[in-house]
Amino acid sequence: MAIDPTARIHPMAAIDEAAEIGPGVSIGPFSMIGPKVKLAEGVEIKSHVVVTGDTTIGNDTVIFPFSVIGEIPQDLKFHGEDTRLVIGARNRIREHVTINPGTEGGGGITRIGDDCLLMAGTHVAHDCQVGSRVILVNNSGLAGHCHVGDDVIIGGISGVHQWVRIGQGAIIGGLTKVEKDVIPYGQVQGGAGHLVGLNLVGLKRRGLERIDIAELRAAYKALAAEGGTFKERAAALGEASDSEYVQQIVEFITGESDRSFHQPE
Repeated sequence: MAIDPTARIHPMAAIDEAAEIGPGVSIGPFSMIGPKVKLAEGVEIKSHVVVTGDTTIGNDTVIFPFSVIGEIPQDLKFHGEDTRLVIGARNRIREHVTINPGTEGGGGITRIGDDCLLMAGTHVAHDCQVGSRVILVNNSGLAGHCHVGDDVIIGGISGVHQWVRIGQGAIIGGLTKVEKDVIPYGQVQGGAGHLVGLNLVGLKRRGLERIDIAELRAAYKALAAEGGTFKERAAALGEASDSEYVQQIVEFITGESDRSFHQPE
């Protein structure tokens, strides 16, 4: 068993002898750590947590009771192939969270960045790629193969359909069904998920200059205008604007995707 001598492990925890436990790790009672698990420095596993599968967890991440991390995907096409789950540093994974590793057909890896907050009851399915500083509010969930950019907030009891992309800085309101891609800095809300504007509060919190916000608002109006397809309007916008934030939206819209888009209303 590769356990650093500075790790603090409760005698009633079950640790597989092949697990890698880094310095300063804390593991509470009745938690189970599987043979392919790697816990980096300062990880805290509270009581009644299961961490299994080929799972790597970055430094100073904290996992709260009754979470199940790295258990096999909820996908009937999964047949026991070797896949991975990689969770970054300083994440807070609250009670009853479930996170699954990847599948062979989806790239083989689920990944979560740094400094995320996954509130109680949230779910991250197989092959999801989640950025840093993402917040999933209570009982929200990502279906398989979703891509979520940095600084995204997904409201409580919201569901994101498989293969959906959510661009950086977007916000999803509570009780929202997200079936289409969401542009960077967009705001989607409502039972059927409508793009209703920009995440202006988030942009201001990030410290964007007024000129940058003005450029984004003008870009949003241009995307909502009539004439041409959504992608054609985005391409024209890319030629007309030098704003790095507007260009990020353009690149997102013109990039490859298996879903259509929530469009401005």
